[in-house]
Amino acid sequence: MIANTLRPVRAHTHASLFAFAVTFSLAPAGFGQTVEERTFRASVDDSEQKYVVVMPDDFAADKPHGLLIALHGHGSDRWQFVRQERDECRAVRDVAAKHGLLLVSPDYRAKTSWMGPKAEADTLDLLRILKQRFKIDRVILCGGSMGGTAALTFAALHPEQVDGVVSLNGTANLVEYERFSEAIAESFGGTKEQKPDEYRRRSAEFFADRFTMPLAATTGGRDEVVPAASVLRLLEAVRSHNSRTSNLHRPEGGHSTNYDDTREALEFVLKHAMAAR
Repeated sequence: MIANTLRPVRAHTHASLFAFAVTFSLAPAGFGQTVEERTFRASVDDSEQKYVVVMPDDFAADKPHGLLIALHGHGSDRWQFVRQERDECRAVRDVAAKHGLLLVSPDYRAKTSWMGPKAEADTLDLLRILKQRFKIDRVILCGGSMGGTAALTFAALHPEQVDGVVSLNGTANLVEYERFSEAIAESFGGTKEQKPDEYRRRSAEFFADRFTMPLAATTGGRDEVVPAASVLRLLEAVRSHNSRTSNLHRPEGGHSTNYDDTREALEFVLKHAMAAR
């Protein structure tokens, strides 16, 4: 973990219908960019929701920038991809810096949200806010584990909002997924038996036809936390109509993605997303 050396200066602004409590700060050690912690009021329930923005070195408000949204894993929060030294997080930061992307890492409602209805609404709010503030020319969604699942779910629900998706060790089928059932039920408003339609509509595997954007996924054959099978099936289905699909499957891999594979997945999606502009 990177030590927290931030010294915030607080300010308050407003944009559209959303109220912001903004924290400006210098980046922690190891970053050349500026890091901001920001807050908005959620449209769904007026709750306070937080996210972090990492500005690229060459940021210019009057120029378009790509946006890379990184969704944290189960039990973590908005700071995971900004501070943690694990391979996936370092690779996301390095790729964002290399390509001059705005890197945004939201709480998306909770440490255990699994992209339920409120997290989905928060992510839509966040995209509206970011597009009001910045000149954004493409949106890439990525995440690890729960975040990898959430990236697939959001892209399936709102493909028009996303120009590329990278899922690291996620699942594409929450109907069959058996882990973290209490947390998922809380986020989805009930169990699989109580809310079968909710679990299905948040399972990307059932909506392969919506993945017309560049898509990359990493999976591990020995991953027992989030088994790879559903993502492998999704990728096979997507390939039937979308050649801009990459699968980095490691038969002996577990529930993690190394630095090189994370970078390769991100670079693949970015290359194709930029070519489509």
